[in-house]
Amino acid sequence: MSTLLPVLISYLLGSIPTSAIAARMRGIDLRAEGSGNLGFTNALRVLGPRAAVPVLIIDIAKGLVAVTIVARILGTSSPLGPTGIALAAGLAAVGGHIWPAFARFRGGKGAATAFGVFLALAPLATLVVAAVWLAIVFTTRYVSLGSITAAALLPLAVFIETRERGTAQPLTLVVAAAAVAATIIMKHRSNIRRLIRGEENRFGRPDR
Repeated sequence: MSTLLPVLISYLLGSIPTSAIAARMRGIDLRAEGSGNLGFTNALRVLGPRAAVPVLIIDIAKGLVAVTIVARILGTSSPLGPTGIALAAGLAAVGGHIWPAFARFRGGKGAATAFGVFLALAPLATLVVAAVWLAIVFTTRYVSLGSITAAALLPLAVFIETRERGTAQPLTLVVAAAAVAATIIMKHRSNIRRLIRGEENRFGRPDR
């Protein structure tokens, strides 16, 4: 239970469909608008920044809380150890965001919640990756390209930080970062196809 309970709670925490709730408060079904995705980008395009920014903050917080609060309070006696249970809880939160129990297992693409998880586990690496995301988004106006590039860089950035700081279970963190990155990129496969064809929508325009 010292492992299962924090993982289950973290998954349920990640499953909270923040963007869908924000949309319903405005009488909008987010699945029927824009890309139909329950993530920050679609919320931004459909609901505007006043609703989307709180969605982004809460989605990041889901990962952060899973690692820093749920795992630390409920996973103290887990055989995985402090780093292992924190990582397991964080990955569960990301999984909940992507495959939410409260939204028919169709959620967002996981980038925001993953950011919260690795902000707690490898803060310097995560902030560097976030800076890359911001640079790409504001330079190209492609949110998807920023997310894909940031995800691809995450395992390398985590590897460098864990090596330099002597972080506990560094290989586990790097492997987890690689798995999360691969999942996020896979969830963006339709965006990748549109980018290749030159059909991807830029930030500030209606999504496809």
